[in-house]
Amino acid sequence: MTEDPKANLPNKHVVVTGATGNVGTAVVRALGTDPSVGSVLGVARRDTDWTAPKAQFAAVDIAVDDLDSTLHGADALVHLAWLFQPTHKAEATWSNNVLGTIRTLTAAAAAGVSTIVVASSVGAYSPGPRDDRRVDESWPTHGWPGAAYPREKAYLERWLDAFELGHPDIRVVRMRPGFIFQRGSASAQRRIFAGPFVPGSLLRTIPVVPDMPGLRMQIVHADDVAEAYRLAVVRPVRGAFNIAAEDSVDARTLADVLSARVVAVRPGLVRSAVAAAWHAHIAPAEPGLLDTVLRLPLMDCARARAELGWSPAHAPADILDEFVEGLRAGAGLPTPPLAPDSPRGRIREIATGVGVRP
Repeated sequence: MTEDPKANLPNKHVVVTGATGNVGTAVVRALGTDPSVGSVLGVARRDTDWTAPKAQFAAVDIAVDDLDSTLHGADALVHLAWLFQPTHKAEATWSNNVLGTIRTLTAAAAAGVSTIVVASSVGAYSPGPRDDRRVDESWPTHGWPGAAYPREKAYLERWLDAFELGHPDIRVVRMRPGFIFQRGSASAQRRIFAGPFVPGSLLRTIPVVPDMPGLRMQIVHADDVAEAYRLAVVRPVRGAFNIAAEDSVDARTLADVLSARVVAVRPGLVRSAVAAAWHAHIAPAEPGLLDTVLRLPLMDCARARAELGWSPAHAPADILDEFVEGLRAGAGLPTPPLAPDSPRGRIREIATGVGVRP
């Protein structure tokens, strides 16, 4: 492994895009605790009053705004900016997620940024083995073609292959986390995936949890993911890292958290219901996302343990407990994308469609 001579320099200046979202807020907090990080510039599309140690914030849209001054003097870039909505306008998410990422990383290279840590995802992986064996970072990253999210993540994996070849002097790290939760993201994630018509308080009375073949996943707490990003910034590592709690969760795990019972259902029935709600603009999650989840591989996170020195501090059941409590309470954080639920806010979402862009 070629070491980055700047990796362990003190007073590093780190730019974090998507800094006010679920992962971004946790990453900004984590970087603020590192003695080798002198300053953090948090970048987001909208202004925020939220503050964190060592951090300042700038309202910058990576898809259209000038990025030269934003990245000037940065030692490292953590690129997290991502739009999940609007799923009915794939060109809008492509413009931000794919073209915006290309603009940002190209500008970072021109600015002389020596370390770039990019948010990829378990969603970038091709469908997993049928025997549920764990896959390492060498598993193909072609995604699932039926949904925008895995298509965009897979495209960027290919673009990063070329970017790394063209910039061997830049230390590029790709983080491939599982599903990321924290209490403060509960309301935002409800809005993104379930929409404004499904209140988090509904979870108080759910009697059953549907179970389908392939419905199991690996989750991770936002603070644990943030620690992995911090380590990727300050340690001389390169390449891809799977980041998740080793134990997977399934319908039975969620049923235990909700004190509900598990009922087996056919995936086709659930997909038809999701598709009907999506086509009717009642729910924002496109049916291809369900297809993606049912085909995801389980990840082997041994490389993160061995080379990053990372391991999760939160158990999956505890993560779900915290997140479900946050849903029931309408919890959030004081940033535009993570704003907590309120009756007034929910009415405004429905009336204006504000919830379609996180």
